[in-house]
Amino acid sequence: MTSISRVWTPCRCGAPAVGLSPGAAWRPFLAALLMMAFLSGCLATRTPSASLPARHSVRLDNLLVLSDFRLGQNHPLIQDLLQLRRRIATTLNLPVQSREVVVYLFANERQYRKFLDTNFPDLPPRRAYFVGTPDELSIYTFWGDRVQEDLRHEFTHGLLHASLVAVPLWLDEGLAEYFEVSGIPPDGVHADYARNLQAAITNGWRPNLERLEHLMLVQDMTRSDYEEAWAWVHVMLHRPEWTPELLGYLSDLRQESNPTPLSQRLRGVSGDIQEVFVAYVASLSPVIRVSER
Repeated sequence: MTSISRVWTPCRCGAPAVGLSPGAAWRPFLAALLMMAFLSGCLATRTPSASLPARHSVRLDNLLVLSDFRLGQNHPLIQDLLQLRRRIATTLNLPVQSREVVVYLFANERQYRKFLDTNFPDLPPRRAYFVGTPDELSIYTFWGDRVQEDLRHEFTHGLLHASLVAVPLWLDEGLAEYFEVSGIPPDGVHADYARNLQAAITNGWRPNLERLEHLMLVQDMTRSDYEEAWAWVHVMLHRPEWTPELLGYLSDLRQESNPTPLSQRLRGVSGDIQEVFVAYVASLSPVIRVSER
């Protein structure tokens, strides 16, 4: 569920680890492994030796879906991704980029695992991966019960990396977690995340956005960091006085890699941003009962 530009990154995994979204325990090890691999050049230049889905293709806007089974342009999965693309562009005030995001959609898990085992035997078995290189923004996954959720998460990573010069780790994950949630209204609420944060706050924990902003490597992120990153995004997108600060920060990231941190921007509006966060997370309870899946 991590996203590091130009590096293979694991997302939307199998069995849950320590209560977060699936696969959290593998994130630290795998991110370090993949970063080293990219720095040595092997992932950016390696040609896959197992076949990728290619028999059928659907290209709409900047989305290309390649598969070995027919998936029409009007399929709900395709249309959902296009709607998500428009929603992200509108919600985050980002231009719709022309750079293409390619989805390699395997027909089943066996074919997907064979591809990964052949080309990247050190990767743990996870449901989906996002990779961003100078040549291609790619998503690798297979048809399964949670394919919509997985693709929404990965496609969010792809769109962010297509639009911005840099994507801070905590924000990349927070936005992907937020936009992976489908439904009407599109409130982006993860019921389990909110409950975990509420329990932590009751036990004396307090958020720390500055600490998240200093996390550069995925191995430094814990389960609660992913939950907190999602919550900061949720607060900023649903608290009117904070939304302009997030949008301004994203606008700056279109031009530079190290703009004024969001923590400083939010303090200029609200002062004690920790207490604003705490109060907002507590207020999510009524929403959770409505939107819980």
